[in-house]
Amino acid sequence: MSPRQKGKTILLGVTGSIAAYKAAEIASALAKQGHAVHVLMTRAATRFVVPLTFHTLTKNPVIVDLFAEERSGVPTHIELADAADLLLIAPATANVLAKLALGLADDALSATALACRAPLLLAPAMNGNMWRHPATQANIRTLQERGAKLIGPEEGALACGYEGLGRLWSVEGILDAARKILEPSSRLSGERRVRAAG
Repeated sequence: MSPRQKGKTILLGVTGSIAAYKAAEIASALAKQGHAVHVLMTRAATRFVVPLTFHTLTKNPVIVDLFAEERSGVPTHIELADAADLLLIAPATANVLAKLALGLADDALSATALACRAPLLLAPAMNGNMWRHPATQANIRTLQERGAKLIGPEEGALACGYEGLGRLWSVEGILDAARKILEPSSRLSGERRVRAAG
């Protein structure tokens, strides 16, 4: 981040959901607000949106391969984890929620999350049956007990053809939740509804 930049350092995790395209809107909006946005994508996410999209929007390298880069002799995922003011994962699939709950670290995103001490904001998106599954709900409870914040999912038409709970929360709502974490005083003005698990 340049010395003149007043924004925060935000890590945006993007996982393998059809809702991944909305992460591009999130990245763009955060970058326009003056934040340094670093995108970490799972391999599955790259099947929905190419890394070049996020590189163009954020002007920062996109991390997909855990072992691809080292800067200043420090592994990239550790450097990013240390610099982060917020780790936002949107969309967060059932798979990544399970990984985070179990402390797995087998890709760039999960390894960075395990090393990161910044606030964690999760915006889940998945099929409604996957969302309601006891394993997913148990993982969410575990993450919330550790301090993770959850926004969504919301009701609506799902890509799988179902109607119900599982849609990614609105981009505007996700940005608002991120702002409230980064600027705690902003919570005093205009609260938005955040759905708890279950």
